Amino acid sequence: MAFPSAPSALWSVSLLTALFAAAVHSNIVYDDDPLQPVTSDETVSVGGTVTLTCRVAESDNSSLQWSNTAQQTLYFGEKRALRDNRIQLHRSTATELSITIAEVLLSDEGEYTCSIFTMPVRTARATVTVLGVPGKPQISGFESAVPEGGKVTLTCTSTGSKPPAKLRWFRGNQELEGRPNVVESVPDDPTYNVSSELTLEVSRSDDKALITCAVDHPSLAPGDKRSEQALRVLYSPDVEIVPESDLPREGEKFHLKCLGNGNPEPTSYSWQKKDGELPPLAKVDGAFLHFEMLNKSDNGVYLCHADNVIGSSQAEYTLLVQEEAADNIADPTAMSTSSGVDHAVIGGVVAVIVFILLCLLIVLGRYLIRHKGTYLTHEAKGSDDAPDADTAIINAEGGHSGAEDKKEYFI
Repeated sequence: MAFPSAPSALWSVSLLTALFAAAVHSNIVYDDDPLQPVTSDETVSVGGTVTLTCRVAESDNSSLQWSNTAQQTLYFGEKRALRDNRIQLHRSTATELSITIAEVLLSDEGEYTCSIFTMPVRTARATVTVLGVPGKPQISGFESAVPEGGKVTLTCTSTGSKPPAKLRWFRGNQELEGRPNVVESVPDDPTYNVSSELTLEVSRSDDKALITCAVDHPSLAPGDKRSEQALRVLYSPDVEIVPESDLPREGEKFHLKCLGNGNPEPTSYSWQKKDGELPPLAKVDGAFLHFEMLNKSDNGVYLCHADNVIGSSQAEYTLLVQEEAADNIADPTAMSTSSGVDHAVIGGVVAVIVFILLCLLIVLGRYLIRHKGTYLTHEAKGSDDAPDADTAIINAEGGHSGAEDKKEYFI
């Protein structure tokens, strides 16, 4: 079929629209028809771009046409019929006509028609579904801190979704059970407002915990839109006493520190000794208890009380003062060093004694050798004139005349 040239474009469009309307109302269905157009339904989010494609299996040189929901012609072959810069030609061949619609609006939703102007006219429909993108959720209902054991109700709201969004609650990675979502339609608008409530009974472990409201919607990837609310819980202090060292020694300075973790922070601290009064040399300085010089009388159980506007808590610490002599016992390095020194001293003394004994043996040996030589010499001196050995000895000691004198004396 031939159509008028460009100067008669308006007349042509009107004629095509009339023919199209007649074909639509004729309800003619063609099975296995190579000239029957084929389309597909599309889903797009507000602000996105959708592509509409129409194809036929064979061509008889007839032109394909796309029309919008109001049956206004958008494109006839490669020719634009509606002045809307959002709508552009994507591809045009003898067997295909594809167009794109950018910056999609909610009003663009509906049924679009592809037609081929044969005799009779053949048509196919494509439904475009436009998703209303929900807004970022807003959490309300938590304006001030809540005392431990109290309840808090949070409300999460998201607007502009189509279809209605689903709201989900989380504490960290743990999903919480909220009340069923409340869906409200927006007057003169196809979108919906959705809200959800979550009620919690809080404990001190909930302080600074992040409660998250996340939007679940087909137009969004998981986690795309969420809001967080940090809980603030008021509770009495958790108290702990920390010593300056684990081995308090007699005669040294020492202190205990009272740590109070509460919300709000503790405003006052107090110290006392269980079953008695604080030692005279112990001084209280807020969260600290100072000992100027430790002694055995300081042993005992000490109590620290921490207070804030919510309440008071206490902790205990048992002080055991170590004796000064216990240092060496407690220090294996010192014992090892002392033992090494003792062994060295003992080894040195033994070496000196052995040396002295060797010297004495040498001197004694030399003395004995000399004494033996003198005896032989004296005996030799008296043997020159002596008839026998006895006489030789006597001669050697005193001479012959001496011997005679002694003999005469005894007679």
